[in-house]
Formats: sequence, structure tokens, C-alpha cells
Amino acid sequence: MDWLSTVIIIAALITLLIIIIRNIKIVPQAHAFVVERLGAYHATWSTGLHLKIPFIDKVAKRVSLKEQVVDFPPQPVITRDNVTMQIDTVVYFEITDPKLYTYGVERPLNAIENLTATTLRNIIGDLELDNTLTSRDTINDKIRIILDEATDAWGIRVIRVELKNIIPPREIQDAMEKQMKAERERRAKILDAEGEKRSQILVAEGLKESAILRADAVRESKIREAAGEAEAILTVQKAYADSLRMLNEAAPTQQVIALKSLEAFGKVADGKATKIIIPSEIQGLAGLATSFKEIIATDTPESTEE
Repeated sequence: MDWLSTVIIIAALITLLIIIIRNIKIVPQAHAFVVERLGAYHATWSTGLHLKIPFIDKVAKRVSLKEQVVDFPPQPVITRDNVTMQIDTVVYFEITDPKLYTYGVERPLNAIENLTATTLRNIIGDLELDNTLTSRDTINDKIRIILDEATDAWGIRVIRVELKNIIPPREIQDAMEKQMKAERERRAKILDAEGEKRSQILVAEGLKESAILRADAVRESKIREAAGEAEAILTVQKAYADSLRMLNEAAPTQQVIALKSLEAFGKVADGKATKIIIPSEIQGLAGLATSFKEIIATDTPESTEE
């Protein structure tokens, strides 16, 4: 009898230990447990170690407090200009109140999906096709505000809503592709025209600079040529002045002067003169008759005058 009592006590202790262990709950990070006592809400357990009363307390729901992402399937919507398209949305949300999330609405994700679809149809119904394709940010903000207000009673905060895909009808897509192709061709032609214009401008500027450089070169050449001629004239005049000075310093006789005069007349004639008038004092030099005949030009000979 004592042995049987010992076994019963040991079994009871083991059972009690198992019950205690099974009722020790550890809530992980970023999670919360909603606990009911006798079927009614009792408490929300946050991160840490907790002990519930066996057969009285029950963990009704385990709630993740992390940010969650839900990708809803495409929804058919109609724009104001009667174009039917498929739009799928992505909703980012987090649970702020586990109690409201547990008891606020049945199947919260399904409720968010249906609310997103109806809100999207209402917003798109007020827009035309072009505005729908170009106003994603505006549509996202409107949906987020409406969803956030509606889900606040469910303990949910909608952080962000994104239109993932907007799929218009096939014929609309073909028309849009043709329009985009025409726009690209127009831009290409504009770029080609601008490039050709720029090229012609550069060529004209090059010709202009080339003409300016040629004109500068011609002007510089003429300036240097004139400077050279002026320098040559100055040199000749200086040599002539030096010769006159040296001749005056030598005190030449009348015969020498007459001889130099004949040489000067010879340079003046240079075989082209038709008539040369010789002063009478030079004619008196009989010894220079031969040189005088060589100097007189013979193009149209005429008699020599005094």
C-alpha cells in the first residue's frame, strides 16, 4: 500500500510538473500574445516569460508586430473614359493594437484586400487613362489615407500602398507603343537637326576664323614689305648722301664732274630714252665722245640739241 501511494504521488508530481511547464509561455521579440480567461479577454502579453493558469487561461492569438507586406491579385477597374484595366496593389502595414486586431474584424487580411479593391475602383473611376498612368504617387497616397483611417479600428496602421502593375487592354498598349515610337523618332530627328545646325555653325566659324587669319597674314605681309621698301629707300638715300659728302670732301675738278654726269645720263637712259639733252659744257669734252655715243638710246634716233 505504501508503494502504491508513492507511485501515485510521484505520478501526480510529474503531471503537475508537466502542466506547469506546458503553461509557461515565452513571448519572442516583436510578438504579442492575446490571452483569454474563461473565454473573455484577459491581457496582452509582450516579450518575455509568462505563466498562465491551466484550464482557465488560453492564448487566443499570437500576433506579429513586424511590418507586413501583402500583395493582392490584380483587380479590374474602369476609368472615367471607360477603359477597363487590371491593377494589382501591394500594402505595407503593421499591427499597433493586438487586442483590436484580434477582436476588431474577422479575417483582417481579407478585409484589407476588399477595402483596397473598393477604394481603388472609386479613385480610378474619377480619373482618365492618361492621368491614371501618370499619377501613381497621388493614387498611392489617397488609398493609404483611406485605408489607414478605416483600419485604425482594427488595430492596424497602413504604412504604404503601392500600385505594382497597371495593365491596360492590349489595343491600348499597342497604341501607346506606337505613340512612344513616334515620340522617340521625333526626338531623334530633333537631335539630328540640332547636330547638323551645330556642325554648320562650327564650319562657318572655322571659315570666318580662316578668312580673318588670311587677312591678318596679308596685312602683315604688306606691312613687312612696305617696311622693307622704306628701309631700302633709306639705305639708298643714305648711300647717295654719303657719296655726295665724299665727293664734296674730295674737291673734284670740272672734268670729273662732267664724267660723273655722263655716267648719270647713262643710267637715266638705260637704253629706253629717245632724246637726251646734253649741256654745252659737257659737249666741250672731246675725249668723252665715244662714251657719249654708247649712252644715247637708239629706239627712234633724233639729232642732239644743245
